[in-house]
Amino acid sequence: MTAATRRIKASFTAGELAPELYGRADLRAFANGARRLRNVVIQPTGGVARRPGLRHVAMLPGAARLVPFEFNTEQTYLLVLSEGRLQVFLEDAEVASLPAPWSTTMLPQLAFTQSADTLLLFHPEMPPQRLTRTSHIAWTITPFVFTEVPYLNFTRDVAMAASATSGTVALTCSAPVFSSGHVTSRFLLKGKRVVILSVEGPQNATALVEDVLEDVLATQDWQETAFSGVRGWPVCACFHQDRLVLGGSRDAPNRLWLSRTGDLGNFDSGTGLDDEAIAFSLVSDQVNAIRAVFSGRHLQVFTSGAEWMVSGDPLTPSSIQLNRQTRVGTLVDRQVPPVDVDGATVFVARSGRGVHEFAYTDVADAYQANDLALVARHLVQAPVSMAYDQAERLLHVAMADGALATLTLYRAEQVIAWTRQETEGAFRAVAETEGRVYALVERFGTHRLERFDAAIGFDAALTGSDTTPRDDWSGLTHLEGQSVGVLADGAPQAVATVLGGVIRVDNPATAVQVGLPFRHMIEPLPAELGGASGAGAAPLRLVSVTFRLLATPALEVDLGRGAQNVPFRRLDTPLLDAPPAPFTGDVALRALGWRRDAMAPLWRIEGATPLPLALLSVTMDLRITT
Repeated sequence: MTAATRRIKASFTAGELAPELYGRADLRAFANGARRLRNVVIQPTGGVARRPGLRHVAMLPGAARLVPFEFNTEQTYLLVLSEGRLQVFLEDAEVASLPAPWSTTMLPQLAFTQSADTLLLFHPEMPPQRLTRTSHIAWTITPFVFTEVPYLNFTRDVAMAASATSGTVALTCSAPVFSSGHVTSRFLLKGKRVVILSVEGPQNATALVEDVLEDVLATQDWQETAFSGVRGWPVCACFHQDRLVLGGSRDAPNRLWLSRTGDLGNFDSGTGLDDEAIAFSLVSDQVNAIRAVFSGRHLQVFTSGAEWMVSGDPLTPSSIQLNRQTRVGTLVDRQVPPVDVDGATVFVARSGRGVHEFAYTDVADAYQANDLALVARHLVQAPVSMAYDQAERLLHVAMADGALATLTLYRAEQVIAWTRQETEGAFRAVAETEGRVYALVERFGTHRLERFDAAIGFDAALTGSDTTPRDDWSGLTHLEGQSVGVLADGAPQAVATVLGGVIRVDNPATAVQVGLPFRHMIEPLPAELGGASGAGAAPLRLVSVTFRLLATPALEVDLGRGAQNVPFRRLDTPLLDAPPAPFTGDVALRALGWRRDAMAPLWRIEGATPLPLALLSVTMDLRITT
């Protein structure tokens, strides 16, 4: 005996679900989830759209970091940091290139923060650098200058004595302290400064007295500069309440330094006045190596083991309070800076398997760290870069395996939907500048800078136009020898091969798009788990399925017998001769045969046609054995 049933899927706002959840038909996410969502994005209204293509911008010398730099509301730059080099891009054009003091191995740990026209860059093995824009094409990189450096005693229970109270003196320690890297470093002996001129051994050095010493007696009341080639440099930084906040260093990983108010290079704590510098360590029952600091409602500190809130309005040496909020921890092997999403701070978990939302709740008067990837754990695997596109409300997270996970996040509307983007090659980094999302993509053994462009249907793509129709198009050396897709005057053409940077199209055209095709896929959850009304096992039969589309020129559907083009466009408009007209409405398709594999999808939308696709809902008519 069979029973007829109709199931309507009106929303995909739960995104692609992890395979571990295929047995959880009781979850609300099942009504709004999917089994595969590849090279598509979830719209806030619940539909699914084919993702934008990638426009080719530039070939790069190698692995790189992408850093946004907002000079003003009209000029937002993209900085590309590579081996010993900094390139500056404005609206896809390179406007400057200059040497830089970092190497490829340092790139994953580089941190940055910006104030007005100045960008500061940090690495535990590099003195902080200051990047300044002096004109549209004139940029400089110089070491950041500390007007007053912070000091710290790294070696406990060691006494130090000077041979005299002024002039050039010999310093002697009761245990090893000095190394050759201490030359030019400053020490404080009972609050008085000396600068190291030479190092004779681990316990002996020669120094120049800058402040007359109190006496020559051995004392444990001494400190050295907190940052140096010996002790390491700041790991991360941000600006908060007109102070420069430095988080951690190689030899003081759990320490936080806040500059004097309005004097960003002055870290002299003085006598503890309200505007003077502040320094303290995060002390708790676990390791708390500081990995990121973020200026939000409060100063937020992200460590290897927990997340902290630093409060005080304003922050002063007497009012500052430090409270641990959550115990997630953040990445330690690389810098993936947290991003602000609608007032919450999104960060990557130390495990590399979660993306958490660090949000303040007034009811609890505390922060919570909800895992945004809880139902899509398979898509979040070792994140290496993250960027938020505020215009489209999309969070892009590049993974170590080269995939790009995209999250549509509308918290108030309960839209938390992940999809996966794939390309011919690997996504290595992402960055956003004023609504433009750039990607560092590794293809065919080279690194390229590309940008998501909604007007393009290919990857690594370029466009061209001419007033006179022609069949030869050049300027494609970045795709030399590759088989590429072509759109000529809006119509898909046959695959072409790039030879000598040139392709030839089948029909002369005045405008073309040329690039690497990519395939989109939309696949539902197993039918018997898709809702509570159906039977729990096969066999079942898909009688018909109706797809509601919006402005979609082409559709390829597999109902179990292979992908087929849906002929809803005008029959007098062949696909290869003229651009197909966008279709809005319902497309009803009949299906044949009973299904005995309960896990096999009843339908699949899959194709590489480089034209827009927007799926709003799916209605299935089924017959199920009872």
